[in-house]
Parts: sequence; structure tokens; C-alpha cells
Amino acid sequence: MGVLYKHTERTEIDMFKNARNLDEFVDGLNDWRKMWGQSPLDLNVAQDRQTIADKLDSELSPENLTCDGELPRSVVQARYNSLTKVCKELKALDPSVKFYEFA
Repeated sequence: MGVLYKHTERTEIDMFKNARNLDEFVDGLNDWRKMWGQSPLDLNVAQDRQTIADKLDSELSPENLTCDGELPRSVVQARYNSLTKVCKELKALDPSVKFYEFA
């Protein structure tokens, strides 16, 4: 089986590719994982794609999405819109990933 997804350094052309939001989300996750000494997530690995979906579920939970009700509605809506774009891109890449908060 070939490579499902090849992660490359961003160039101006890359800014217009379909998985732009997903790429940025994974880059952010990998920055945090690096700080904690964890291995980076790879979109070519099915288990990593599910780990990303689980993180998205966590971010979309009402408590996390609203920061326990502390965020203004406009910020919550912007976060929701951004996260759902990432979910759609991940689901398009791998329809087998499971989400619970994103339907």
C-alpha cells in the first residue's frame, strides 16, 4: 500500500492544499508532544490518525470548547468552526476514524 499522506515543509503553494487545517492542527499537536518527549504523530499511520481524532473529540467537548464557559460566544464559534474543518479533513483522509463529539 502506498503512502496515504506525505507531510512536507510548508511553502506558499502548500497553503492552498486541501488538508491545510489538518496539517496545522497536527503541527501544533506535534509541537506539544515534542515538549513532553513524545514521538510525533504521522498521518500515514492509522493509529495516529485515530489519536488525532480522539484529541479533536477532546477539544470539541463543551467544557474544553468553551473553557468551562469562560469564553465569549464569538470565540467559541470560531474555535468550533476551526476544529470541525479539521475533523472533516481527517474524515476525508480516513473514513474509518471514529468521532464522538463531531457528528
